[in-house]
Amino acid sequence: MPTQDTTRRLSPQVISEDVTSWHGLQTISTYNTTRVDASAANLQLAYQSMLAEQQAETEKQTLYRAAADAARLAQWEFHNAVLAMKEVVRGQYGLDSDQAQAVGLKKKSEYKRPSRKKLVTS
Repeated sequence: MPTQDTTRRLSPQVISEDVTSWHGLQTISTYNTTRVDASAANLQLAYQSMLAEQQAETEKQTLYRAAADAARLAQWEFHNAVLAMKEVVRGQYGLDSDQAQAVGLKKKSEYKRPSRKKLVTS
């Protein structure tokens, strides 16, 4: 048997087939084995452990999504506050002030004046 790559997730189809097999085994009253890893008690324990870990994963994913949403909203609130501050600086100090430049705005005098384009006649 080739070595198993336990770093990748099993497909939902494989998990579903395994659960179906486990449920089928529960109908066999005479099942008995000397292999500890294949015993009905171990299978029950592994199944319950899988369900608990899946539930924990789902709960953590939900918390992660909520935290990501809160962080995104906080970023937007900060961004909007910075935009409001830049508007206030523009209004209070003017478009060509050093204060406007200090908050990341370009001075009005630093903009390149548009040049006239010469018409080419042929």
